[in-house]
Amino acid sequence: MKQLDILTIGDIATDIFIKIKEAEAVCDPDGNDCKLCLDFGAKIPYESVETCHAVGNSSNAAISASRLGLKSGLMTSMGDDQNGFDCLKVLEEEGVDLNFIKKEKDKITSNHYVLWYKGERTILTKHEKYNYEWTKTKESEDYQTPSWIYLSSLGENSISFVEEILKYLDRHTHVKLAFQPGTLQIKQGYEKLKEIYKKADIFLCNKEEAEKILNTNNQEISKILKGVFGLGPKLVVITDGAQGAYVYDGNKVWFIRAFETKPIESTGAGDAFSSTFVSAILLGKNISEALIWASVNAASVISFTGPHKGLLNKNQIEDYIKNIPDDYKPTIIS
Repeated sequence: MKQLDILTIGDIATDIFIKIKEAEAVCDPDGNDCKLCLDFGAKIPYESVETCHAVGNSSNAAISASRLGLKSGLMTSMGDDQNGFDCLKVLEEEGVDLNFIKKEKDKITSNHYVLWYKGERTILTKHEKYNYEWTKTKESEDYQTPSWIYLSSLGENSISFVEEILKYLDRHTHVKLAFQPGTLQIKQGYEKLKEIYKKADIFLCNKEEAEKILNTNNQEISKILKGVFGLGPKLVVITDGAQGAYVYDGNKVWFIRAFETKPIESTGAGDAFSSTFVSAILLGKNISEALIWASVNAASVISFTGPHKGLLNKNQIEDYIKNIPDDYKPTIIS
């Protein structure tokens, strides 16, 4: 029987990065609530286009875990098209197990269009409608239960699939769950997914997403952490961009500063942080060590275009950590 360390579950896509030359970011007086503005009805020149296959929270997490030396697999559906073939090729090259991937006839693989302007990105997304179900193939039947399941972004018609995942976790109580909700899962609301929140051994999102989940804003981070923890997860991880990241276990709050780097483009930074944190815990690291690993990998990712180029392997992270100043190491703030 084959064994996976981590099985990631969620949609896969191709990102097409369009670097825009002529645009404007319009923000409120406090520099928040910014909008990307383009001349309506005009021809807008762009600087470059770059295509990245096999993206999406769960696919990114599978690749990240594989580079860190874990046996990772991805459970997803995709179209039976060239785009899907290109995604499979990337996953195979990255060492991700493909036996839980289902190709649906007459469907297309999802495309995301990333409008890249001044180091920030606005993503045009569409989740193609797939027949979500626990993937059972002749090959997948040869696997033992994974040590961890990493659940992330799925389409709107995935509620019954989530119930399947819950039943699987009920039957295999030793399998741990990491939950990094995607945009549509957050939009679905807590009530529809509350059992997944309660099952989560690790819950991960950014500060803005946490505020949406809690239907609040301008709250202190300690209140946000405790609010999300109150929804059921055993460990809550919340990132706050350049401000750093926090972890709460119901008792202590850990904080780590964001590593200073020259950002090129931020797509995939959150996925790199979240997946690396989970992978580090799986590898036996404590919370402080996992925070450092996650921060290092996220800082590397934003130094490149796309979510994969900057992902580090285990040796690269360990070498980087040897020279980290003490003021970048995690602290317990409450």
